[in-house]
Amino acid sequence: MQEISIYQSIALDIAQRIANGEYPIATKLSGRSLLASQYRVSPETIRKAIGLLKEQQIVDVSQGKEIVVTSIENAHEYASCCGYLEAVYSLKNEITQLLAEKEKTDKKLKSILSDIVALSDPLQNLTPYNPVEIEVTPSSHVIGLTIANIRLWQMTGATIIALRRNMNISISPGPHVILRKHDILVVVGDNEVEERTKKFINDADKIGQ
Repeated sequence: MQEISIYQSIALDIAQRIANGEYPIATKLSGRSLLASQYRVSPETIRKAIGLLKEQQIVDVSQGKEIVVTSIENAHEYASCCGYLEAVYSLKNEITQLLAEKEKTDKKLKSILSDIVALSDPLQNLTPYNPVEIEVTPSSHVIGLTIANIRLWQMTGATIIALRRNMNISISPGPHVILRKHDILVVVGDNEVEERTKKFINDADKIGQ
């Protein structure tokens, strides 16, 4: 069987749930952010999955980004005609395995974060210590630049402790790592670090200031 992407497997899982009656007609599905959290993927991956379901007229997306189930019949037909029904359980098992691996990685991240806080003076006064994730959008000025080039700590006070690229996670990425669109930077800082870092990473006018 041809290998399918993660967003296709998520679209298939949602379609299968609709076909099985778990999501009746007119059901409002969770927003992209919540679905991204449930499937442990980026909002961009969920956007692609929902876009695929919309193309198949299984769901509709309003201007307010509300996702509504529109056809159980189309959901069943989509799952059947793609020939993926027999692969559903194996795909679920694969996702479960990936989630388990991510959970182990997250625990390792927390452990490393504790060590960083204990050893690095700039982090001594940070509260809370919980890391936040910042996505590099397709229009970001940092795409193609190295971590050293963007001077993130100097510009925002944020410290990068990991980089998530697709399903791969790099712990404490080096200064020569080149950033790409949709990379997820895992950073720590003060209570306002998330807002500052998002603005800096995705503001095309920041470099050189």
